[in-house]
Amino acid sequence: MNTTIRNSIFTGSFYPGTASDLRQLVQDVYQVEKDSIKLRLAERPLIGGIVPHAGYSYSGYEAIHFYDILKQSGQHFDTIVIINPNHTGYGTGWYNTSTYSFWETPLGQVEADQEFLQALDIAANNKAHSLEHSGEVQLPFLQLYAAAPFAVAMITMNRQTVASAVSLAAKIQQATALTENSVLVIASSDFSHYESPQTGLKKDQFAIDQILARNAQKLFDVVQEHQVSACGYGPIMTLIEYARLAGHKPAMELLRRGNSGDVFPSNEVVDYISFLCYES
Repeated sequence: MNTTIRNSIFTGSFYPGTASDLRQLVQDVYQVEKDSIKLRLAERPLIGGIVPHAGYSYSGYEAIHFYDILKQSGQHFDTIVIINPNHTGYGTGWYNTSTYSFWETPLGQVEADQEFLQALDIAANNKAHSLEHSGEVQLPFLQLYAAAPFAVAMITMNRQTVASAVSLAAKIQQATALTENSVLVIASSDFSHYESPQTGLKKDQFAIDQILARNAQKLFDVVQEHQVSACGYGPIMTLIEYARLAGHKPAMELLRRGNSGDVFPSNEVVDYISFLCYES
């Protein structure tokens, strides 16, 4: 198979373009948040998490809570599955993997888990990934905080329905069984977009309640009913369904919530919320 590299497209925009600046920004974010990270959860067997995907200077304050718990847990995962929504409109079917061998960031290359990707039995479409930011931005955090060695399985979710989430969760569970790999699942999502801080807070709470209850169908229902503009509710539903298949008494805990207005005050903000999914 030809070796192909997915170059880092959003370096210098969503996160710094040099390794030293990237490490420094993440360290600065960590210093702000370290005292409020729920490290007691690091003792639990981890299943996955919900992590935002905006610029690090905005959503890094939420993301760092998940990633530091991952680091402090000391748990090693062979395969880290990243499920992201499709912001570009490119792609075919319900979801797509890619044929890239490696994903590049300023910190180096992350290997794509070819065995796991093959076991997923999902159509590859590089266009669904080539200009998509919401998977890429998780990679530098993983390079800094996940126990090596690990490989990634990146999945862009083109259609966000309960049916597609149930189907994808089953495929991930099937691939986990076939490869016998230890697997962590990251659902990449921001929450309400360009609402007032008060409106976003209210709308997001409808979604939060169903995420904590681990009810994919009701999450879908409230997103539609209340027009919650969380971009990755499909990946979140997939994590919920996967946890039900894979976990022994899965639990979900909210780690941190904030919005872009915390960094740059505005009447229209984007909300960021991180969660941990673990075995209780």
